[in-house]
Amino acid sequence: MRTTDRSAFPESQTLTEALEQIVNETGNKPLSTYRIQFHNGFKLEQARDLVDYLHDLGVSHLYASPFLEARAGSMHGYDIINHERLNPEIGTEEDLRALVRDLNAHGMSIVLDIVPNHMGVSTSTPWWRDVLQHGRASKYADFFDIDWHPLKPELHNKLLLPLLGGQYGEELEQGRLQVLNKDGELVVRYYDHEFPLDPQTLPLAFEGLGPLRNGHDNTAAPDLQKLAEMIEQLRSLPQHSSSDPEQSKERYRLWEDVRPQWQSLLQQSKAVKELLERALNHINGKPGDPRSFDLLHLLLELQVYRLAHWRVSGEEINYRRFFDINDLVGLRMENPQVFAATHRMLRRLLAEKMITGVRIDHCDGMLNPRQYLIRLQLLYADALVNGPEPLSPYGENGVSLEVQQIFAQRDWVDDKHPLYAVVEKILEPGEDLPEEWPVDGTSGYEFTNLVNGIFINQESERAFTRIYLRCVGQIADVDTLIYHSKKLIMNIALASEVNVLTHLLGEISSSDRRARDFTLKTLRDSIRETIACFPVYRTYIDERGEYTARDKEYVQFAIRRAKRLNAGMSDRVFDFLRETLLLEGGRLDEMMYRRRLYFALKFQQLTGPVMAKGLEDTVCYVYNRFVSVNEVGGTPKHFGIDLTKFHSVNARRAERWPASMLATSTHDTKRSEDVRARLNVLSEMPKLWAGFVMRARRLNRNKKVTISDGRVVPDGNEEYLLYQTLVGMWPWKSEAKDRAEIVQRVQDYMTKAVHEAKVNLSWVNQNPEYVEALRKFISDILIGRPRAKNFITLLEEFSDSIAFFGAINSLAQTTLKLMAPGNPDIYEGTELWDFSLVDPDNRRPVDFALRRHLLSELRTGDALELCKEMLAKYEDGRIKMWVTMRGLELRREHSELFRSSSYVPLEPSSHSQHVCVFARALEREKHVEMAIVAVPRFSYTLMGGAMQSPIGQVWQDAAIKLPQGAPSEFENIFTGEHLHSEDGTLLCRDMFSNFPVCVLRG
Repeated sequence: MRTTDRSAFPESQTLTEALEQIVNETGNKPLSTYRIQFHNGFKLEQARDLVDYLHDLGVSHLYASPFLEARAGSMHGYDIINHERLNPEIGTEEDLRALVRDLNAHGMSIVLDIVPNHMGVSTSTPWWRDVLQHGRASKYADFFDIDWHPLKPELHNKLLLPLLGGQYGEELEQGRLQVLNKDGELVVRYYDHEFPLDPQTLPLAFEGLGPLRNGHDNTAAPDLQKLAEMIEQLRSLPQHSSSDPEQSKERYRLWEDVRPQWQSLLQQSKAVKELLERALNHINGKPGDPRSFDLLHLLLELQVYRLAHWRVSGEEINYRRFFDINDLVGLRMENPQVFAATHRMLRRLLAEKMITGVRIDHCDGMLNPRQYLIRLQLLYADALVNGPEPLSPYGENGVSLEVQQIFAQRDWVDDKHPLYAVVEKILEPGEDLPEEWPVDGTSGYEFTNLVNGIFINQESERAFTRIYLRCVGQIADVDTLIYHSKKLIMNIALASEVNVLTHLLGEISSSDRRARDFTLKTLRDSIRETIACFPVYRTYIDERGEYTARDKEYVQFAIRRAKRLNAGMSDRVFDFLRETLLLEGGRLDEMMYRRRLYFALKFQQLTGPVMAKGLEDTVCYVYNRFVSVNEVGGTPKHFGIDLTKFHSVNARRAERWPASMLATSTHDTKRSEDVRARLNVLSEMPKLWAGFVMRARRLNRNKKVTISDGRVVPDGNEEYLLYQTLVGMWPWKSEAKDRAEIVQRVQDYMTKAVHEAKVNLSWVNQNPEYVEALRKFISDILIGRPRAKNFITLLEEFSDSIAFFGAINSLAQTTLKLMAPGNPDIYEGTELWDFSLVDPDNRRPVDFALRRHLLSELRTGDALELCKEMLAKYEDGRIKMWVTMRGLELRREHSELFRSSSYVPLEPSSHSQHVCVFARALEREKHVEMAIVAVPRFSYTLMGGAMQSPIGQVWQDAAIKLPQGAPSEFENIFTGEHLHSEDGTLLCRDMFSNFPVCVLRG
């Protein structure tokens, strides 16, 4: 038995003391992160080349996309197929160690994006392949979230695989499904897919060939005799439908005994190969002769899987997916064995300190997120004190029992936790992150929308609504669109998941004499309606049946609204659903209580994907009134945020989640921070924007295309989205524009947008003619030389001031992100201007050589003169890099100020609409350490539309009253200017004397 290695701790220290030291250690928490997307075009070795650049930029932690083994060619890493090794496409373990050494040498480390909810599967994924071969008897059958007893009786103990391009019978009789011998293994091939065969069904491949034994004395006889014996052994294998552990062990034992000889014969014996060739010719049938495929059909019917047309997935698929992606299959992370198996490599990385923090992807997909998060914290503590391998005795989850017992006796998990962890969690407006979760916060989408919102002029909302309705005609309000979109998703993409819930609720109702008369249709309708009315992504009842008051109110709200919108349905069915979800009515029957609890757990596991698909991936492409707000974690119905709300949310984060991640661009955002910053300028000029749109529509009306079904492409909504998109991402005038590249990017974006909207077409209802007409319209209006009465001339003239004041907005929101409570995250490349749209546009290669060169130039010369020069040449992006670098450096130099300080909102004596200002204050023993942060808002309005920076006398006598205890002397971190406060106040014209954003170090 291996003994623990606690060399990092004093010999006299007990395990309890060692754990307490780990819990209280905060030095590894990031001060800032820089997101890197790893894939076969950007490897660990290339990241090593960036370490000195990132350090010079001021970054404390490299934030890595998932880098465990993913499917070949993965550009994102979220389709992990093997949790026990690194992705060979991005490098080796030695490459990772070398990267970590370089980072550590600069005082840096790695935060890793991990994927516990699902894994990418194909017929070559080892765990999934084992399930396809052995079914319920597979040792991995309980690893995946599979419903082995779905509503359809013929699918009991089977796995529906919806991947055929046509109807099963047609694909079969066209000869597209074939059995072949691949290195001694019989597999079913369908184009690039290869499916294993249940070993018990292999004898069927030789049916119709007569007896294998013969009495002739020849060299073939021994091999054929051996084959016949093995066929008899295979017939005796336990059924794949057996979930009995002993039967499963026996099946594996017998198969492992037979398999080597079987494969050897099929590879090496001439007689067997000849026999097999005849067998395969017989079983694979002949196109044009349907009856010749009967044996192959029978063989396929006996397999664990049922191959089906891809369109049936929405209604009949019987495994949980990541949203509606068939080859991203849900893991049963609530199973401690699954946790242990999927976290072995992660434990080793943590134990060896190759990573020091994690971002947990899609935590809402798991049955019980809090349980997972607690296990993750336990694993980290155990890894640090006991090493990369679990120390016996340990639990099924792979964590030392002693460590679990010590943590169970303390409040560490709730009050303090050792591992820096943030969750990808979408919080609806007014919703808080569950305080009982042992995490440091979220990955920052709520901050994205918060900081974006203060640069949107709320007074323009009605004007923008009028402009929009003028372009598109009547359209439903956002709440109604969300409601109907969620129902659309449940009727099509996630119908199977609704059917599973209906089946579970039907079993509960049939055992309740007060509810047994509800039909399955009534129950299904009540589930759909309630989920469509759900106000947040999900609730968090746990396996103990404990609800928070917050979650109870969400359920009750959804039930009340569903009742109101469905006056024709019985109130009683909704009451029954509410009682079931909230476990009301006591627990007289233990079995019934467990059924109701399981239903509640599965119900809340579905509300999240429905919200995501209905809101993020549908309504955000349908309601295009002002697409700056159509963002992950946002909602199209909101039009800006006031400063009071901004300050109160920041103060709350400083108090409760001081290390939460702050994001403005991510790999998932619908458009980059700089595109949004430009679009926000439009909210200051509704009349000019309306005029531009109307002129553009007139100029381009003759370029629209009428397709064969009579529709005109694009429709008004798509055209309005297109004009906003062009204004937001159009290149600087100073750039040498590759017009063809711009056209391609816009065409690809709009093609994705119209599919996601699901109005004129969708991913499951393609219309190539419509897409081609849309792409033609885009190329027609964008290709050509600027001239009078030309759309490009109109666009470029209108975009000049938008681009300028968008740059001011971008500098302001970057400053706020760097200085607000939390951990600012820089998405790769966005330290310069970045006008990317939704993925894959935002995953284009980043020119790091240019960034390295520009950063080195910023290290020389006088700061004030440099600021003036950068402001004059703002289009080259150095000004944004300067703001980023100086802000990150300040955080590094004053780490405690940004980890532990209070947040103090401040207000100017005038121009209050045009400036956002606050202080970060930390009381020391003899003084107060302080930073004052001030940025402009609505600069276009402030400057009367003149393309001039909001600096100097434009601020007149506006003054900032400083907090009590503030120092009297300050230095501007951007310009190097020194300011002196008079009577505890600072003048805005001094703060913004030469630069449009201001951070003062006291």
